[in-house]
Amino acid sequence: MGIWLYAQCWNDELMLPFFFRHYDPFVDHYVLFDDGSTDSTLSLLADRQKVEVRQFIWSDTESFAFSERSLSNHCWKENRGAADWVIVIDIDEHLFHPSMLQYLDICNDEGITLIPALGFQMISEDVPATGETLCQSRFFGAPWTQMMKPSIFKPSEIEEINFSVGRHTANPIGNVRVPQRDEVLLLHYKYLNFEQTHSRHGQLATELKPKDIRFGMGHKYGWSRDELRKDWDRVVASAVDVRKIITNAAEYYPYERWWSRYR
Repeated sequence: MGIWLYAQCWNDELMLPFFFRHYDPFVDHYVLFDDGSTDSTLSLLADRQKVEVRQFIWSDTESFAFSERSLSNHCWKENRGAADWVIVIDIDEHLFHPSMLQYLDICNDEGITLIPALGFQMISEDVPATGETLCQSRFFGAPWTQMMKPSIFKPSEIEEINFSVGRHTANPIGNVRVPQRDEVLLLHYKYLNFEQTHSRHGQLATELKPKDIRFGMGHKYGWSRDELRKDWDRVVASAVDVRKIITNAAEYYPYERWWSRYR
């Protein structure tokens, strides 16, 4: 079973080691689109045999968000007839299932072609130590509708994925079949230490273009410390130990699934 992963990256030296430690057990090949990183990102990528680095193309010079959506909607199509599954993801998004390869085999046998995930905003008061596997060591997070993303699908069966901006939802065309029970989680590791998060937001704000700002995309990156703290505390108050709900996540998860119409 061949699994290819596509992601955009920029100055991701902090997250990349955790990203690869998480995905290496089940991803065969990575295609990462770099947007001119100036930290150690490119040297980290150069050291990895399964990684192919390409340039991120701004298809809309007035919007990072629209450019990224265009990339996500088309980059995977080269794998039709090649990879069994493709993953379209962000560097800080970890798709989790306790037995991912076995689960994908089951989905393949059952004719499943699209696997949405139940999203969680993960949170940690300190920066993880080198060598950690985040899904094992940082396991508190709050259910979050914006992370209910359709990140795994079969390129041979999906004609168009039609992601919304941010890939929060999709309007796929083709042979669309989703699991009857949701078992995959998307663990979003953005909130790793308050100070680090606030600093990273400031970096990402420099990537926003006029159209992004006009439509309010990436608005969190411009938050003051007080605004971020308010949201941080809200996440802490809603966070659960995902290890304790993994076996019944489908029943526990409090939000309506946009993909129910495909069942």
